[in-house]
Amino acid sequence: MNKFFISSFICVLAFAGLSLAQTREQKVKEDKIKNEASGFWHYNNFNKGIEDAKNNNKPLMVVLRCLPCEECVKLDDELMEKDTVIKSLLEKFVRVRIVGTNGLDLSLFQFDYDQSFAIMFLNADGTIYGRYGTRSHRTNWSGDVSLVGLGKAMQAVLQLHDNYPSNKTALLKKKGPKPEFESPELFPTLKTKYTSKLDYDGKVVQSCIHCHQVGEAIRENLRLGKSKISEEVLFPYPHPKSIGLVFHPDSLGALIEVKDKSFGDISGFKKNDVVRFMNGQPIISIADIQWVLNSIPASGGKIPVEVLRNNKNVNLELCLPGSWRRQDDISWRSSSWMLRRMVLGGILLENMTDDEIKAEGLSKNSMALRAKHVGQFGPHAAAHKAGVLKGDILLGFDEKTNLLRESDIFFYAIDSKKPGDVVSLTLKRNKNILQIKIPIQQ
Repeated sequence: MNKFFISSFICVLAFAGLSLAQTREQKVKEDKIKNEASGFWHYNNFNKGIEDAKNNNKPLMVVLRCLPCEECVKLDDELMEKDTVIKSLLEKFVRVRIVGTNGLDLSLFQFDYDQSFAIMFLNADGTIYGRYGTRSHRTNWSGDVSLVGLGKAMQAVLQLHDNYPSNKTALLKKKGPKPEFESPELFPTLKTKYTSKLDYDGKVVQSCIHCHQVGEAIRENLRLGKSKISEEVLFPYPHPKSIGLVFHPDSLGALIEVKDKSFGDISGFKKNDVVRFMNGQPIISIADIQWVLNSIPASGGKIPVEVLRNNKNVNLELCLPGSWRRQDDISWRSSSWMLRRMVLGGILLENMTDDEIKAEGLSKNSMALRAKHVGQFGPHAAAHKAGVLKGDILLGFDEKTNLLRESDIFFYAIDSKKPGDVVSLTLKRNKNILQIKIPIQQ
């Protein structure tokens, strides 16, 4: 059991122990062969999982995993060598493993699509118990998820399942509104390229709709329809850190820090509070908190929160003002490459350290973003063709000098510009200041 469990969970990827020379196609096909042979998971078969859950009165644990992902090998190794709690807990769930979003029911599976690992816990009737899987960095997960935290989340789900359906009302808001398209391959930008199933007999990797492509399709559909990409769509699933709440990854909602003068601080949260309910929903993870935050409009709002403080339940009200979503950082997201094409002509920007800014002779609080990469092909080469070079320092965008993060530039351009508009980049290259113009792209 140990081997097939490892190869299945958190995209244990099935490449552990395989030759590093394997192609991506081989890795994905090998993952399918090993997992189907083990029989421990319902592989790419959610309907079979539902049937199993109904027959055995077990909760569903659906793991959505982008294959392959070598960035999570360390977590996989730790799981393989040490963890026994999760292995025993898995036996209490009906386990479903999904490695592509082709045919995925978007009325049910609504989560942060920029995650390459996400778990949804459900009842067989479709009621959602909770979500697990968060990251706020492209490669670093340690501040957001852990094996200990996952084990606690699974135990909390089992308790929710034991109390079901008496707690069904509190769980209703964990399901979102009806989507515009029932499944990813129906989006206009995807339907000519993909079908509802992976093509294991052909080029399986090319046939797969990755999770981040769903988020991109939502944005592109708005763009093609001449609609503005709203702040709710541009800044999806805000991380609690953006409002000053820092949670321990090993916990079900324990605060290890509340940033001074943040929205969380102003709303009355304290260090060591344990968030139990938000907007009436039981909380099992940071992803659950993000789900609640995602329901709050960009114009702001207030939601009730129940925390455990010094062994007593305390009721708070989280108050978020207009434009609160803009505090979040979206530059780590895979879907941000789409925004770099639209807004920056293919430039990947990175913030500079105070010492680097000082060495360039710039003031400490000035706009200074270094071009870490400049695209060379297709629409991502617009900035390159205009003359931008890797290493150039962006001092101004469209004459704005207060856009201190890549995320700030994304919002400004999406909010105030349209395809075909031309913006000027103020760049520092060695000791020279340059003005280079690039178009805002579709």
